[in-house]
Amino acid sequence: MNTAIVEVVAAVIERPDGRFLLAQRPAGKVYAGFWEFPGGKVEPDEPLAAALARELREELGIDVEIAHPWIVQMYTYAHATVRLNFFRVRAWRGEPHAKEEQQLAWQRAAAVDVAPLLPANAPVLRALQLPFEYAITHAGEVGVAEQLSRLDARLAQGLRLIQVREKGMDAPELERFAAAVIAKARLHGARVLINSDIELAERLGADGVHLAAAQLARLQHRPALGWCGASCHNAAELARAARLGVDFAVLGPVQATPSHPDATPLGWEGFTALARGATLPVLALGGMVPGDLETAWRCGAHGIAMVRGSWQGA
Repeated sequence: MNTAIVEVVAAVIERPDGRFLLAQRPAGKVYAGFWEFPGGKVEPDEPLAAALARELREELGIDVEIAHPWIVQMYTYAHATVRLNFFRVRAWRGEPHAKEEQQLAWQRAAAVDVAPLLPANAPVLRALQLPFEYAITHAGEVGVAEQLSRLDARLAQGLRLIQVREKGMDAPELERFAAAVIAKARLHGARVLINSDIELAERLGADGVHLAAAQLARLQHRPALGWCGASCHNAAELARAARLGVDFAVLGPVQATPSHPDATPLGWEGFTALARGATLPVLALGGMVPGDLETAWRCGAHGIAMVRGSWQGA
């Protein structure tokens, strides 16, 4: 039995409207007829970014201009074990067209209408439903009324993922506040996760829960909620989050932050070392502002998580 791992690059080629490209494997190839993200095998000693550019030129006739490393998936098929190194391709020259007699289709993550898909792609499609911004409430600092007002403004601007995190509130006040956040989010199709309190998330019908690092270490099973995030600070916690099957992790602090003044920042170099190669989407946390998103992408992040940065100017 061949136990060697086949290195593969895969491209999420994204249009500004959020649609991405899938390709159908042509006749004569393994899994012919199945749909997948464009890409292919990495040549010996070939850098991943170079392999991506070569494969997309050969398959689709496009030249990559901007591509960011994203997540890595391992999958064992009957014929081989592959390591899929996903990139998000955000700019390219030329119009993608089939150069290998494959069919192409532009799709949306929550409404894919081609089949069958290669089985390794299921977690990737789920990850693509995550927004790039994860806003964390701080009503304890600005006041409940002001926080809800800022939430209204950001929801109108397109915010779609919120964590209710209010350590200073007592249980009744937290429940009232979280219920108000959920009600407002529902009007815009936004998701709300409750920090730490799985029972509260279930009782309020929240979209999910966000686990603290200490919870992550204790739990044996992923909470039975629609979405689950986790706070991580090192490689061991990221690995634990992946084993537990959470949907995404926030990793930090990347920079100094008032929320955790005693924590040693990872810096972008430290963040990159941990995030690149992660099997689940990782969001950068700690001192983030909206202008950090491009830097986060270059460092392997899915996006950014912010407390103050999400509400400034709202």
